[in-house]
Amino acid sequence: MSETRRRIAEHVDANPGVHFSELVRALDLAPGQVQYHLRKLDDRVVSAELFGRTHYYPPDCDERDRRVLAILHRETARDVVVSLLQRGPSAPDTVADDLGIARSTLEWHLDRLVSEDIVRKSRDQRGRVTLVLAAPDRTAAYLETVDPSLPERLVDRFDRLLDDLLPE
Repeated sequence: MSETRRRIAEHVDANPGVHFSELVRALDLAPGQVQYHLRKLDDRVVSAELFGRTHYYPPDCDERDRRVLAILHRETARDVVVSLLQRGPSAPDTVADDLGIARSTLEWHLDRLVSEDIVRKSRDQRGRVTLVLAAPDRTAAYLETVDPSLPERLVDRFDRLLDDLLPE
């Protein structure tokens, strides 16, 4: 195996769910070079198109793990989960206020978090919603393997900036 392929495979192993642009930046390689070597690494690297991006995983990463890691690569979704880990069950307004995001932005991320059973919405007798982590210990373990890249953080921070500028 070439040195470049080894570097790509090792980076994917260490950062499951990494997306293409981050591979290019992190390894300081040309996009065409990364594309070429990824095609040759089909036995060591698995790709999955999830939530609008192509993410790369080691082959032993199962489908559920892939989906969860792809979601947690987004800084805002990750921040929602961290907030719930720290605070415990919380009202959506509380989480949105803590993170400084619009309720609509929170709901966009919650749609994905709920669809993957990372977060659950429970309702009390009066119909008020409380956000609860479905499996806090398992979710904390996922967080240890995910560190959103700079571009992912910039996109999420741009969304937050727009939230601050536009009235709800």
